[in-house]
Amino acid sequence: MNRFLPLLLALAGALSVLAYAPFNLFPLMLPALGALVWVWRTAPPRRAAWLGWCWGWGAFFAGIGWLMVALHRFGGMPLPLAMLAIGLLAAFMASFPALAGYLFARLRSGHWAVDAALVAAAWALLEWTRSWLFTGFPWLAIGYSQTPPSPLAGYAPVLGVYGLGFVLMAFTAALVFGWRAGARVAASASAAAIALAGFGLAQVVWTEAFGAPVKVALVQTNIPQDMKWDRERFETVLRANLDVLREARGQIVVMPETTLPMLLEHVPPEYLAAVADSLRAQGAAGVLGVFTRDAEGHIFNSAVTMGEAAPQSYSKRHLVPFGEYSPPLFGWFYKLANIPMSDQSRGRTGAPLDLAGQKVAVNICYEDVFGEELIASLPDASLMLNMSNLAWYGESHAQPQHLQIARMRALETGRPMLRATNTGMTAVIAPNGHVDAVLPAFTRGVLHAEVRGYRGMTPYARVGNWAIVSVALILLGLAAVQRRRT
Repeated sequence: MNRFLPLLLALAGALSVLAYAPFNLFPLMLPALGALVWVWRTAPPRRAAWLGWCWGWGAFFAGIGWLMVALHRFGGMPLPLAMLAIGLLAAFMASFPALAGYLFARLRSGHWAVDAALVAAAWALLEWTRSWLFTGFPWLAIGYSQTPPSPLAGYAPVLGVYGLGFVLMAFTAALVFGWRAGARVAASASAAAIALAGFGLAQVVWTEAFGAPVKVALVQTNIPQDMKWDRERFETVLRANLDVLREARGQIVVMPETTLPMLLEHVPPEYLAAVADSLRAQGAAGVLGVFTRDAEGHIFNSAVTMGEAAPQSYSKRHLVPFGEYSPPLFGWFYKLANIPMSDQSRGRTGAPLDLAGQKVAVNICYEDVFGEELIASLPDASLMLNMSNLAWYGESHAQPQHLQIARMRALETGRPMLRATNTGMTAVIAPNGHVDAVLPAFTRGVLHAEVRGYRGMTPYARVGNWAIVSVALILLGLAAVQRRRT
């Protein structure tokens, strides 16, 4: 059995992917995590680290396999090298569960309840570290699997996604450790209390709507990725954008990220005039995704306003390594992959845009993975807006996983989250994390809806991740002191 344990844990990690969108089988995260904490209960530190790495590698290799489409199909990287690149990325990501296992095994007390808190603290601390180390890659944090209807979703506005992961791990470990220690009634009661508290928190309304409803039109252009960057078909792309834009009816009209796949200065003036005229004809404030360049020659992935809105812009501040800029010593990567506009610069400002009487906080694509960065726009922002282009990942799990991440941001901020995407999933998400409306993926159309601005602050919006990080550090620190004494 011990010989096959690493493989079994890798399979358990892969099983955890079914808890996320598009499968949404959130209860499956319990047995997936339960298998890991079961072996961590008695494993020595190095063994715990190795088994945690196996679990993590299975989870990440299965969960981010959609990168294959970007690297191989659109990036031109040979298939074996693309698979190797994803395997290496998964191996690095798996080091965080490995470190969590090692830390827990060094500090565990032998009491089931204390150890349930310690393993949750170690896990949350390492997940949070993964969100910022080397610019961060927090995809597949376990808390994302518990969006509504999970009874634990109520913790998100209070503790954020990493706090929700802490609660989920404590819930799982309490059951596993308690039953293994023979304290089955106490363990079951503890888990029930955690779930009931989450249900109760979900009934709390942290923010409130104000003002009149605003009509929004979120445009999904559905332009194939291989067509979008074909210079010979730029005119076709521009015409397709304008055609679908003319179907939009709203006070706020939003086009996707890089819907104009060129520098703004290179867009024909008559085309920009046609876009502006279409927006003004209906009294709409428009937001378009396009590349911009400053006087020093720096290129930005930007959102610019047109139509009835005053001239404003937002430029992406959290860039994707390898896709939008090259980390030091990785120039060789671009010799293997062909990725356009991969020499971008970070935006300098992030103030909300004034649109139709609303303060709209814009984030572009990957940026909405970083919840603590989004709450910097609060309390000023009344609406959140994500503009994305996930055509890079084809018909994969990237789209529904990204939508689930946006649902978590709505819960954390207590604000509606609007999403305008190229190929999907264009949606309106309510402050409680529920999807009010969504367009089918890989279709061209406009999502029309009415939304209201929201004001007020959730507990998470006030303190960010520091609440759960502080709790985790205190628990682990106390355990370290106790271990040193004994």
